[in-house]
Amino acid sequence: MSPRSHLYVPGNAPDRFGKAVASGAGAVILDLEDAVAVSAKDDARATVAEWVRRPRTEAVEVWVRVNTGARGTDDVRAVVGPGLTGICVPKVAAVSTLQLLHTLLSGLETAGGLPLGSIAVCPLIETAAGVVAAAEIAAGPRVRHLQLGEVDLAADLGVRPGPEGWELLHARSTVVTASAAAGIAPPPGPVSTEFRDLAAFTAETERLARLGFAGRVCIHPAQIRPVERVFTPTAEELAAARDVLDRLAHAASGVAVGPDGRLLDEALARQARRLLASA
Repeated sequence: MSPRSHLYVPGNAPDRFGKAVASGAGAVILDLEDAVAVSAKDDARATVAEWVRRPRTEAVEVWVRVNTGARGTDDVRAVVGPGLTGICVPKVAAVSTLQLLHTLLSGLETAGGLPLGSIAVCPLIETAAGVVAAAEIAAGPRVRHLQLGEVDLAADLGVRPGPEGWELLHARSTVVTASAAAGIAPPPGPVSTEFRDLAAFTAETERLARLGFAGRVCIHPAQIRPVERVFTPTAEELAAARDVLDRLAHAASGVAVGPDGRLLDEALARQARRLLASA
């Protein structure tokens, strides 16, 4: 299962790396792209590469969001090592980008004595072309999950999202559907700049959960706890899921009746198993 909370940290802020790992987030994303000025990118790359290689005891995934183009290739070459979970690739618009990255990563894994395929990939869907190609991208090599970059996407589409973000509903549902079709993990919800009004942030996170997102990407530690709470099943939900599976296991015809009188079938069993796995 993928982590519920993913916390972005600027790649040129090494004083925050350890704090991020200890923040309670399930994954930390060290950002070499948008969070770092062009003049600081080379130093940030060296800083991140050195930190990723340090031994760690915490069970936290460590990802690095690299740059695009030749600079991104240099980023990948620098940061690949045994302490790295995966690479976040910005502005992916075609599966060919992932195929080239797969070849590069395979060579680096072989040279570094890492198991082939051990470094995962998270493509960021941030353009109209990326949304259109989402199904092919989701099925690309090494893809663990997709991530939706809504700020860049809104600019590319020319839309102005409101507080509830329904203007991007098509893109949100597209990445969820593409992920399910490819058999990869559901995408985490997109970032929000809201970290003061946590009630509003929680309400939006709940809407994303109903749309099929699993977890959420955070930009501030204050957002982690609400995300973990929304995506952690309650005791009542777990008990209900076990009850569904138990009733179906004892049904002679493959269809059972729930305590409310509704029919239970394999579709509901799949949802129950998914809920139990997420716990």
